[in-house]
Amino acid sequence: MVDPVTASEWRRARRSWLSRTVLGVVLAVLAVTTSGCAGSSSAAAPAATTEAAAAPTASTPADVLPAVLAASRPVRVQIPSIGVDSELMDLGLQDDGTLEVPPTGFPAGWFTGAPTPGERGPAVIAGHVDWGGAPGVFSDLRDVVVGDEITVQREDGGAALFRVVEVGQYPKDAFPTAAVYADLEHAGLRVITCGGDFDPAAHSYLDNTVVFADLVTSG
Repeated sequence: MVDPVTASEWRRARRSWLSRTVLGVVLAVLAVTTSGCAGSSSAAAPAATTEAAAAPTASTPADVLPAVLAASRPVRVQIPSIGVDSELMDLGLQDDGTLEVPPTGFPAGWFTGAPTPGERGPAVIAGHVDWGGAPGVFSDLRDVVVGDEITVQREDGGAALFRVVEVGQYPKDAFPTAAVYADLEHAGLRVITCGGDFDPAAHSYLDNTVVFADLVTSG
């Protein structure tokens, strides 16, 4: 579900998102691991459009975006339009430098090397589309549309409300790495899962579904 990301690639990509240094802009293309998003014979997601590989074009004007929040660990993600209400686990880097993935279909996870949701920059949440033949936490992520809301509950007791500005399906070899991970002047969110056709020989999906959202309110 999430691509292996080598430690050397991360070192080359290091830059500052806030006033601190975090793992940054250019990562390896997201891809399915043999243990993630596997074993499904579900129907393929809608085919990518000709615009799918481009960076998001819709965005909330900077002058109407709310102030960013202080760092606070996210504990739950909710996407009402597709019935998602999931706790969040931490996803870091494994000993070999690859990005961790959730060990089962539930819950979703947030990447601890990126800003927390509500901070300035691109927060990243990932989860499986299916697991062991059963739907995963983001089984219906492809059905999210522009304007849908995503709420992330935070450990500080507050919540960050995001509005979807773009949804894309991207082949593994054309993943929009910079658009997903590059620095932002506002608080953004990227929600990622597998998509497209399932390749039974490789035990993986051919594409990724990515939802881009901007912070609109916080409290």
